[in-house]
Amino acid sequence: MLVVRPIRDTDYDALMLCAEESGHGFTSLPVDETLIRGRIDHSLESFAHDAVWPGPEGYLMVAEDTETGEVAGTTGIEAAIGTDTPFYSYHISKIVHHSRRLNVHNVVEVLTFGNNYTGATEICTLFLRPEFRGGLNGKLLSKCRFLMLAQFPEKFSDVIFAEMRGVSDEAGNSPFWAWLKEHFFSIDFTLADYLTGTGQKGFIADLMPKLPIYVSLLSDEARAVIGQVHEKTRPALNLLQKEGFTCRGYVDIFDAGPTVECLRQNIDSIRRSFTARARITTHSSAQDYLICNSDFQNFRATAAKIGVDEERNEALMSKEVAEALMVNDGDTVRLVSV
Repeated sequence: MLVVRPIRDTDYDALMLCAEESGHGFTSLPVDETLIRGRIDHSLESFAHDAVWPGPEGYLMVAEDTETGEVAGTTGIEAAIGTDTPFYSYHISKIVHHSRRLNVHNVVEVLTFGNNYTGATEICTLFLRPEFRGGLNGKLLSKCRFLMLAQFPEKFSDVIFAEMRGVSDEAGNSPFWAWLKEHFFSIDFTLADYLTGTGQKGFIADLMPKLPIYVSLLSDEARAVIGQVHEKTRPALNLLQKEGFTCRGYVDIFDAGPTVECLRQNIDSIRRSFTARARITTHSSAQDYLICNSDFQNFRATAAKIGVDEERNEALMSKEVAEALMVNDGDTVRLVSV
């Protein structure tokens, strides 16, 4: 059984392993000791703070195998991005060039540089190690964040978004960045990706073109990947789309991967989730649920067979599940069917 919990100091080696296995383009988890330790420390401080409104808190969690103690992956939430360091993105919009006298009417796309997601909540740092992919593990690692958003709404923004990894090859070369590099940056994508992950974002504002970029001026290769996702990211995108997330024209400034968003109350798993009292017992008609406890600082979530007694508003669970969630009879839990 996998149980999702807040990250600990002792998870450093496991998180570094996730960073190494995630590959190029995973900006939120670069292979850097200072950054990895910094993210762990920031998460520990954020959970301890117990915020009552969204701020610069960053909540990093891991999925642990309850039998072996091995960390299977990681997932995270940034409560309100852009409040401490700038968050940049491109927005795809249209400009009309029209001349009635010449009978010319052209509609062209442009990329506009901006900080439009400032203050929004980002779901991020989702990585499940290959040997654990299967069953409900992927859904647990992704959707446990929605259970947290539903149970503790005061800590998060109304707008929830996710940046999806864009197209790049195994060596970390991005067709979109190749064009930007040639004209503006003169540094490799992997270095730019690394600098951003370590918080060194000043070069972006210094070198990024401030005026809108006409998409038609980009290379064919760069245009082809705008709004496209890396093949390894497609399952994560499909899951979010089923939850109600859509792209409103925002893409990453490095690899042009799409940004998808949804209002918190419209996310499917949040709308369908409900609370009940835990009851430790067995139930013949148990079904698959994602379930979490209601203790923020000791947050736990797992996927399990749960029976639901609607009349008594009880979630009937085994002793093993109750221990994984750190709940006793009568404690409040939140569930969503899968």
